[in-house]
Amino acid sequence: MTRISLESANIIIAAAFEKGAELGLNPLSVAVVDPGGNLIAFQRQDKASYLRHQIAAGKAAGALALGVSSRTIEKMAIERPTFITSLGPVTPFGIIPAAGGVIVLNENGDTLGAVGTTGDTSDNDEKCTLAGIEAAGLLAQK
Repeated sequence: MTRISLESANIIIAAAFEKGAELGLNPLSVAVVDPGGNLIAFQRQDKASYLRHQIAAGKAAGALALGVSSRTIEKMAIERPTFITSLGPVTPFGIIPAAGGVIVLNENGDTLGAVGTTGDTSDNDEKCTLAGIEAAGLLAQK
């Protein structure tokens, strides 16, 4: 497998939504992208607010663009705000410097894509992202 399959993407999304329900979170939106940042699947729960597609995809694709989680990008934005801000306009989904975007690996450590979740606090978004990746039998980059 060189990228997340549509079947795995749907498992990831369903499990992320399930985790959100378990935690009693606000409506979530989840984007799954391939290693090139191209959208594989996206869903948003009823009552999720406007722009959630762009935010979720920006968390996922941004993680891929810089090779680190969007949580790490948040830290980078504090240290190097001009650099992180300058990347937004040159990427299709922008770069969202807030936790919830995680790179997905296979058992060999190959990058298969990334997942971005948005809708609640960034910490809760990340919990849902990680639950989705685990449910699909894939690994989250540390």
